[in-house]
Amino acid sequence: MGALNQTRVAEFVFLGLTENWVLEILFFTVFSVTYALTLLGNILIMVTIVFTPRLHTPMYFFLSNLSFIDICHSSVTVPKMLEGFLLERKTISFDNCIAQLFFLHLFACAEIFLLTIMAYDRYVAICTPLHYPNVMNMRLCVQLVIALWWGGMIHSLVQTFLTIRLPYCGPNVIDSYFCDVPSVIKLACTDTYLTGLLIVSNSGTISLACFLALVTSYTVILVSLRKQSAEGRRKALSTCSAHFMVVALFFGPCIFIYTRPDTSLSMDKVVSVFYTMVTPLLNPLIYTLRNEEVKIAMKQLRQRQVFS
Repeated sequence: MGALNQTRVAEFVFLGLTENWVLEILFFTVFSVTYALTLLGNILIMVTIVFTPRLHTPMYFFLSNLSFIDICHSSVTVPKMLEGFLLERKTISFDNCIAQLFFLHLFACAEIFLLTIMAYDRYVAICTPLHYPNVMNMRLCVQLVIALWWGGMIHSLVQTFLTIRLPYCGPNVIDSYFCDVPSVIKLACTDTYLTGLLIVSNSGTISLACFLALVTSYTVILVSLRKQSAEGRRKALSTCSAHFMVVALFFGPCIFIYTRPDTSLSMDKVVSVFYTMVTPLLNPLIYTLRNEEVKIAMKQLRQRQVFS
């Protein structure tokens, strides 16, 4: 171990999204605005839910947690990417790289579990409405949120352990703008086939299993809507379509990246930008623009000058 520590690389160098300085300035401007809107939109949702008593229900409790996770998830990678646009040499220390991939997987896995729980919440609300107050009480909701954070922590610790146990003695160039497990283990000075297989099995299985559970849940909901009134169908479809849009936007890139063997595609960077930056911005837009109750609550809070 002493020999490995002496030869271990001290830092990694990012290639970033582009080497064209004009594009870098353009990306810096666009992504800075995107990140600011992400923070503003998600904080706005959290404040609205906290200060509106009638929104203190399981559905909006989970939505406020989703906004919190989106803020954390985008903050893991975006500030470092924005810094890289202003620097000629984009570097990150070994320890910070490991910390970045740990928190990246923690928040991504937490969001996967939360979206699955939200789908179950909608299933109970629509398919068994009479039992909903007893089944989805706030005590259970808090327990589910605690459980999803523990699940995300365990997953992230496994991914981090599989990464740091490998020797890194060079090269140290990562063809990306952030540290992720697949891109980092490629730089290990040893055969990583088995490690890559374990990582794909871990991340890929979680993403695919939760996605299939979500699709099944929404399929059952759609079938059950035939028994609902026209107004009930409209409200249920509006809520579920918003949820499913978020699910598709987040799970699509995750499945694309983490269920493949140890191979790189030219689309990887674009897909990574989408799920680390674009999706956290779209979530508040989807939930506010398609949710009349949230929009009314925001108007009332603005009239009470809560946002002043």
